[in-house]
Amino acid sequence: MATKTRQKPQPAAAPRAELDRDTLVGFYRTMLLARRLDDKEIQLKGQNKIFFQISGAGHEAVQVAAAAHARPGYDWFYFYYRDRAFTLALGMTALDHLLSAVGAAADPNSGGRQMPSHWGHKDLNIVSTSSPTGTQFLQAVGTAEAAMRARKVGEPLVETAGAKPDEVVFVTTGDGTTSEGEFWESLNSACNLKVPVVYIVEDNEFAISVPVEVNTAGGSISKLVAGFPDLLVEECDGTDVWDSYAAMGRAVEHARSGRGPALVHAHVIRPYSHSLSDDERFYKTEVMRSEEAKRDPIAKLARALVDGGMATQDDLQRIDAEVNAEVQRATDEALASPQPDVSTAMDFLFSPDVDPTAEQFDTEDDPRFTGNDTTMVDLINATLRDEMRRDPRIVVFGEDVADCSREDVLPDVKGKGGVFKVTAGLQREFGGTRVFNSPLAEANIVGRAVGMAVRGLKPVVEIQFFDYIWPAMMQIRGELATMRYRSNNAFSSPVVIRTTYGGYLKGGAIYHSQTGESLFAHCPGLRVVLPSNAVDAAGLLRTAIRCEDPVLFLEHKHLYRQVYNKGKYPGPNFMIPFGKAKTVREGSDVTIITWGALVQRSLVAAKQAQEQHGVSVEVIDMRTVSPLDMEAVAASVKKTSRLIVAHEDSLSWGIGAEVVARVADELFPWLDAPVKRVASMDTWVAYAPQVEREILPEPEDVLKAIVDVAGY
Repeated sequence: MATKTRQKPQPAAAPRAELDRDTLVGFYRTMLLARRLDDKEIQLKGQNKIFFQISGAGHEAVQVAAAAHARPGYDWFYFYYRDRAFTLALGMTALDHLLSAVGAAADPNSGGRQMPSHWGHKDLNIVSTSSPTGTQFLQAVGTAEAAMRARKVGEPLVETAGAKPDEVVFVTTGDGTTSEGEFWESLNSACNLKVPVVYIVEDNEFAISVPVEVNTAGGSISKLVAGFPDLLVEECDGTDVWDSYAAMGRAVEHARSGRGPALVHAHVIRPYSHSLSDDERFYKTEVMRSEEAKRDPIAKLARALVDGGMATQDDLQRIDAEVNAEVQRATDEALASPQPDVSTAMDFLFSPDVDPTAEQFDTEDDPRFTGNDTTMVDLINATLRDEMRRDPRIVVFGEDVADCSREDVLPDVKGKGGVFKVTAGLQREFGGTRVFNSPLAEANIVGRAVGMAVRGLKPVVEIQFFDYIWPAMMQIRGELATMRYRSNNAFSSPVVIRTTYGGYLKGGAIYHSQTGESLFAHCPGLRVVLPSNAVDAAGLLRTAIRCEDPVLFLEHKHLYRQVYNKGKYPGPNFMIPFGKAKTVREGSDVTIITWGALVQRSLVAAKQAQEQHGVSVEVIDMRTVSPLDMEAVAASVKKTSRLIVAHEDSLSWGIGAEVVARVADELFPWLDAPVKRVASMDTWVAYAPQVEREILPEPEDVLKAIVDVAGY
């Protein structure tokens, strides 16, 4: 039986774009350079001189065509790992690529921190590429949106964001990645906002071994997206430079003219395996591979140049020799280039210039109190107002955070301002350009914020409930927390994520009572803050906004309007540095370190211990868990020789376990009793009040631990 080959959908024939000889020869040289770099890296991997390789072979034609319509350093670029020819056409060099392949310290993409083909270049506006598939789409929308909002606000925000009047954001992808939900979320927002994002889908028909008809209903992404409003959809033969150039020209013109986003569906080939960890012969027949080879874009362009009288075989051989020599020179230089020094392992995890643990952020001893005692909600709102007045870069968004999205009815309604009213009135004062609602999509919120932050804006975003933060986890852990580190300080994303968390509210149940700070404290590059009272919330939030690191700012719902944690507004320059614990009760017999809602419960238990058992208990509010103030813990343990860690999160595998481990390592000689933990049961929070109370730690649980430790 004869082997059948799948017929690829082909766009209708269009008039050939007018391209002169020099342009076409330039295309050919860049495409050939990209292919030779792939080949050289494959050779180096076989010699164990590099450690990974993934090629862009077969995608070169549409990439050089796209780059011909782009303005490096003016437009912005979010690439994926096959965009080798695109980066070369924008101005990156063979040496740039090979420095990345060998993991050299001089690698301009990441300083040797990322795999090869994870592009990044500050001067060209190529934002650091990461491995997770699909995370780039929402960031591209945020980057385009940043310029749009900056132009509406005016100077100095236009200058800060480098907003150009007709800039375009290019975002590329393979066909497989269009299956990710964030692709669809990004299209929704790009069309809704009508931002100038040009999507390029480089469809080589396979996501590793999974064919396009399995990934995409009907096998054509351009057909699926055709219904999005204001989205121009172009389909082209991505192995043909003329067809690709024409399609890209129409798409870029549509976006530059302010008519909305565009998507180019380019049919390309993948003549090499997915990567050197893959063997395409396991899932492609020889007939299929042979058919692909006939469409090789470099061979097609070479034939066209010769047949059209624009180059001779000698010309092509000369170009080939020049390219080979360039690749060899770059290879020799890259292999001789020093590796990063081991001392740099922790560099650029956080900002090297702005340290939120430093003395400059400590104005706690000089509050300028005004007004009456009020709630945590009110002081967070007041802090946001003052910071937004001070810094025009700040934008506030999330679900329900605006007073009213339909601004024409705003004078006639009270306004929402968040489900807990934390952002009430901000839109009325600062306008809908700086305070606005997002779709109900957590990855959308954080991804767009990352894209804004890389341009210099300061997003302060809200995730309505901690329990629903998980769709954004990839954006938080894989993107937000890694941006500065993986780009070797070329890019950063200092976003503040505010979210409510915790139990002790009747009826919260499984999906409105979670506490899981340990999961985020475990993410390198992310600050995690948990204020226990109104005044601390104001000081810590101001530090979060003014620092240059990504911050998860956890606001306990139960503490929002408690009488015992009210306070006066401490003034527009009141700050508390991260990593500075506060002793909220002095004691001599037992130390409790705690945070969040357990601070008050520990204070209640400490008072009972003193009155009922004569035990003097010191209570320390950690306030931040990343960083953690171990100096404060050590000082207190050396005084009391007994320690309890009390937190609301589940007992096992939490911050408490980390503290106990550190104490065992560093403070064992000073301990006179085992360290105790008080925490929630290792289960979910139940709806029934009596079961919820049993699951969550209460003052009597803390008191029992005090008595046990004191009596050891």
